[in-house]
Amino acid sequence: MTNHELNELKNRYVANGAATLNTAFAERAENAELWDADGNRWIDFAGGIGVLNLGHRHPKIVAAVEAQLHKVMHTSAAVISYAPYVQLCQKLCELTPVRGPERKAMLVNTGAEALENAVKIARAATGRTGIITFDGAFHGRTMMTLAMTGKVLPYKNDFGPMPGDVFRAPFPNPLHGISEEASLDAIRTLFKTDIAPHRTAAIVIEPVQGEGGFYIASPEYLQALRALCDEHGILLIADEVQSGFARTGKLFALEHSGIEADILTTAKSLANGMPLSAVVGSAKVMDASGPNSLGGTYSGNPLSCAAALAVIDVIEEENILERSAQMGRLLAERFGVWEERFPAVAHGRQLGAMAAFELLDSNGKPDTAMTQQICAKAREKGLILLSCGFYGNSIRILVPLTVSSEVLEEGLSIIEQSLEALS
Repeated sequence: MTNHELNELKNRYVANGAATLNTAFAERAENAELWDADGNRWIDFAGGIGVLNLGHRHPKIVAAVEAQLHKVMHTSAAVISYAPYVQLCQKLCELTPVRGPERKAMLVNTGAEALENAVKIARAATGRTGIITFDGAFHGRTMMTLAMTGKVLPYKNDFGPMPGDVFRAPFPNPLHGISEEASLDAIRTLFKTDIAPHRTAAIVIEPVQGEGGFYIASPEYLQALRALCDEHGILLIADEVQSGFARTGKLFALEHSGIEADILTTAKSLANGMPLSAVVGSAKVMDASGPNSLGGTYSGNPLSCAAALAVIDVIEEENILERSAQMGRLLAERFGVWEERFPAVAHGRQLGAMAAFELLDSNGKPDTAMTQQICAKAREKGLILLSCGFYGNSIRILVPLTVSSEVLEEGLSIIEQSLEALS
């Protein structure tokens, strides 16, 4: 079927709230490229929204899924488990920066499910109910994670009252006038005005905000937040759904800070395209809730677990962490060039290959319209590009870390051409 024919089906049968505005349909894909139903080639700088750190259809991951397919597709780990589930939990406990020495993990399907379960576990472990998150945060689209998400449009606007006992502090962001100390003071103020520390179960933070704009919490801030949590017996939950699995030059972004979380959530590139997420924490915390209180029918599907085990092997075998750091340095250099050439480009930032820059108008204010135009112009030239941010004026780079140097340069040149056309 052609793109046109598929669009007719989409418009007739797919709910508007779940439909993409892109009128192309992916037919096949490989590494950082895909081809649509009309045979057009695309360069993928979105990576499935950070899901494809190792690219489309990495051969070692495809082989692992195919091998598992001939063994067990599904039993439900709640009925009878299987080796890939427990083997992956072992690997995650060994690799994840959470407090130990004894750690445990559980597997679910999506980032939102991981966050939901992290909150349940934190409440069971502490006997408290309050949850503190941050402005600009994105934690998911289920009702609890929507309450935790710090942006109304497009996520929360139509869905009525949110679950209670969720409170929000400003994320440390000097570009938006929020110093690290001001952010910490705001949490201390919350303790006086909205939720006492002895009622606070957890503080949940993205070490690098995803949908919020790729803003980076400094090591010093995360260390101070860790100390604040320890002072009051509050659990620190690190949301690494988008920042995890090599995107920042470390397996997890939290490793840049030198601290450990009580609970860490991960998803997206964990299984490189297969639906899987995980919650990892200290054994005492993870075991706080009763038997059969966690999980779900498809949680930790065997095919997804096999993919994730292969992902961990590939990251080590192909030196992906160094590749991410190298790519980050290249992107930082390119952003600097653009900031000199184009008055609208500003505030380039990156931690490893988790990189973004902003577009500002002549008054130095966020230019959401131009950001949308740049993404549209790039799309006309065959580049899939995503914006993000509190004001929708940041352009983020989520190209697979396995991208060839030639394809990476081609994609960056398209961004540059789009900036030239609209400057």
